[in-house]
Amino acid sequence: MFKQLFGSLLITLSLMSFAQAGQKQTVGNYDIHYMALDSTFLTPEIARFYDIKRSKYTGLVNITVKNMKTEGHPAVAVQIQGTANNLLDARRTLNFREIREGQSIYYIAEVPFRDDQTINFNIAIRHKKDLNTVLKFKQKFFID
Repeated sequence: MFKQLFGSLLITLSLMSFAQAGQKQTVGNYDIHYMALDSTFLTPEIARFYDIKRSKYTGLVNITVKNMKTEGHPAVAVQIQGTANNLLDARRTLNFREIREGQSIYYIAEVPFRDDQTINFNIAIRHKKDLNTVLKFKQKFFID
């Protein structure tokens, strides 16, 4: 059952990555893929399995880092921490969780939002001595 659910999560996140093309930052030999989306895009089963709050007021941030210098471009484990703040500068610390399955490594964090709200993300990512960067992006969230 775990493999089925995780496979569904990977497919869901992969499809969402394509839907939001261009959400990638290259730093040295690393590609940092990122997205933020409404948690209701996840099925109830996947949200329950990964203990993700599935709500029209909860967003999900997903980060993965790939080593482009290594054959096959494997995902790498990183140190990650970040904050999210709205336009009124209400700041919230992001609590990232690492998810691993086979060669895949994802970092996910939940973020609350209100309708028609833009959230600014500042995420520090480190990998050994090769990668030390801050990823900055914004996402506008809407309630269906």
